[in-house]
Amino acid sequence: MQTNVLGKPLRCCCRKPMTGFYRDGFCRTGPGDTGLHTVCVEVTRDFLEFSLLRGNDLSTPRPELDFPGLKPGDRWCLCVSRWEEARKAGMAPPVKLHATHYSALEWVNLQHLRDHAMDDDGEQG
Repeated sequence: MQTNVLGKPLRCCCRKPMTGFYRDGFCRTGPGDTGLHTVCVEVTRDFLEFSLLRGNDLSTPRPELDFPGLKPGDRWCLCVSRWEEARKAGMAPPVKLHATHYSALEWVNLQHLRDHAMDDDGEQG
């Protein structure tokens, strides 16, 4: 069983749209996931614009990559490096801690994730 950044079982991030490197709704990682899609976020308009300016268009659907395109309010398994870049720029989207894979802690500080945590189904991070 994979765990989240709080040391508990990893929860689903989102199934509508279907997210995760493995497109199973979970922010799991493994061989081939060079982007480390481990941080469960709720995207904001500001973050989507920030990402576009950095050359990563997350709004436009790319069916050939099984990517629906995102809109504000969607939850998504984000690359940990993109989240950290956005945090440093003051543009980090909110994080769902219970659905963020523990391996994200190799790249980001738990307190930084907590500082951006959203209400996680009634549980405190």
